[in-house]
Amino acid sequence: MPLSAAERDLLITRAGGCCELCGATAELAASAVAPRPGDSADETILACRTCREALDGIAEPDHRWHCLSESAWSPVPAVQVVAWRQLEQLDTEAWAQDLLEQLYLDEPTMAWVRATADAEPDGAAPVLHRDTFGAVLNAGDTVTLIKDLKVRGANFTAKRGTAVRNISLVPDNPDQIEGRVNDQRIVILTEFVRKLS
Repeated sequence: MPLSAAERDLLITRAGGCCELCGATAELAASAVAPRPGDSADETILACRTCREALDGIAEPDHRWHCLSESAWSPVPAVQVVAWRQLEQLDTEAWAQDLLEQLYLDEPTMAWVRATADAEPDGAAPVLHRDTFGAVLNAGDTVTLIKDLKVRGANFTAKRGTAVRNISLVPDNPDQIEGRVNDQRIVILTEFVRKLS
């Protein structure tokens, strides 16, 4: 559903008449942020044609996404969602992964990020295991603990910053992984780990 004139005016005012991703001022249009319907300014971003085409996979983005170094810090949730998703796709770019580690999204905004990110195209199984920042975890990855964890049934605390190598995914629980700490195999909640690139 297209934006009403009033909602479009709100969007343009919020964006300052510029693309909310790269700052361009030409060929701007509202772009709904999935899976929201995009019938309000809060569910859309104002984006230039080049950014819209890159987001839709119509055009190669080249190195234009370096603009996310600024736009990712936007206070607007819709812009935060788009920036986070694009940064996750740039998983071979060290600058993008460094930026993801610095960003923080509140729970409702992160749920919005995952609402589409978890749904894979063509009916494929959804990606379930994600670290505290939303990065996809795979068997064999190395993660680091983001807080001290008292290990139940053992006489030690796994310290913040401990690297856990060659993790296993708990198949029936997307919130848990397994790994070896202090030569003991333990179950760890994904919300307490950060994936190392």
